[in-house]
Amino acid sequence: MLDRLRDAGASLSRVTERWVPDAWVILLSLTSVSLVLAIWAGGATIQEATLAWGDGVWTLLTLAMQFTIAMVAAHACAASPPVYRMLDRLAAVPNPTKPVQAVALAAGFSMVAGYLNWAFGLVVSALFVPFILKRNPKADVRLVIAAAYMGIGTVWQSGLSSSAPLILATPGNPLLEPGTGAPVVDRLYPVTETLFNPFNIGYALVMLVTGLVAAMSLHPRKDVVTLTAAEIEEILPEPPTPPATPTTPAERIDAFRGWTIFAALLFAYPLGHSIATRGFGASWTINAYNTVFLVLALLLHGRPMSFLKSCRDGVGAAWGIIIQFPFYAGIFGVIQNTDLGGWLGERFAEVATTRLYPLVVYVYSGIMSLFIPSAGSKWMIEAPYIVPAGEQLDVSVITTLLAYAYGDSAFNLIHPFWALPILAVTRRRFGEIFGYAFLIWLACVAVGITTMLVIPTSW
Repeated sequence: MLDRLRDAGASLSRVTERWVPDAWVILLSLTSVSLVLAIWAGGATIQEATLAWGDGVWTLLTLAMQFTIAMVAAHACAASPPVYRMLDRLAAVPNPTKPVQAVALAAGFSMVAGYLNWAFGLVVSALFVPFILKRNPKADVRLVIAAAYMGIGTVWQSGLSSSAPLILATPGNPLLEPGTGAPVVDRLYPVTETLFNPFNIGYALVMLVTGLVAAMSLHPRKDVVTLTAAEIEEILPEPPTPPATPTTPAERIDAFRGWTIFAALLFAYPLGHSIATRGFGASWTINAYNTVFLVLALLLHGRPMSFLKSCRDGVGAAWGIIIQFPFYAGIFGVIQNTDLGGWLGERFAEVATTRLYPLVVYVYSGIMSLFIPSAGSKWMIEAPYIVPAGEQLDVSVITTLLAYAYGDSAFNLIHPFWALPILAVTRRRFGEIFGYAFLIWLACVAVGITTMLVIPTSW
């Protein structure tokens, strides 16, 4: 039965790789759909819809920069010498004669890293796979890869870097102060009410166990696909380059470790003061999260040039956020500045009851994530109508938020976009791992659907 499902998953992946276009092309398609709906359902003229798009296109620049820095800082942490050495040592923990242990390590590491930071989890888990395969040559490479990017599809939206909760906790966010149009929410929602809600913490633990059990149970007993020693050597990341000995006064000044310590203190002190005086819940925002990872990256690298090089390399991984966010902001503007948001909210209120609304949001959010692989920007598009629709049905903003987050996260397991870093490192195709990822996704979605049927509708 498992082999049949795995084969079906691989076949489906071949179809999607052949027919699904690039994410930016999909984004433009969604832009066209939003404009058409604003005219057809929202009663706007072509000019009004186009101007609404233009009014929104630059409204998310702050948010785009925040998520760009998150990606760059996470990459800088993952590429530091201490993390590199840690990965090599950690990969030797499993018994090389028991490949299931290697799968458990890949899955567990990915989920813990993903809980801490989605970008860090993606980057560091991708770098970790070659070390695992080198130390555990009997482990199936397809399952190890699938397990190593589970964090983005299981716990990250329950974790410390979850986009939607951090947006709602950040003062001046576009949902509270949209600039034009009515606000979507009437107050800030500190992370103590969302990320550190006992229900959310419990959900994260259940998903961690579900992911581990699903991944460990799938390792094949025969027809195991492994890599040769030469193939593993080809994909092993190069160790961080030792700093060259300074030969000029300028190089000696550049190599002074005091610069990174000074920068780390400048970032850390205001955040520490805010937490001490205002409390953790009021202080933990997107900016605070980025501050922590920038401080870590500075301290892990030590030398300024090493830190700057890793940041420069990290910008390459963040280019999609930089170029796509203005278009997402345009869609946000269409929804906010025409009657489209109200129309969509009414449709959601019509098709769901109070009890079933979280499930509707969960499924809808998951399906939409296949087309918009950015939880933060997608939340800005969906929140203007799913939050008001939930309030019409007496479903709290927190419940709608969590349903959105859980659905978005689960469907990432079957999205090739999020596998790009790990596929680039391992030089594999998404179709090779999709069968395993699909089976893990089935287990996680079953838990997610069950959760939506019991989640409180008010807090």
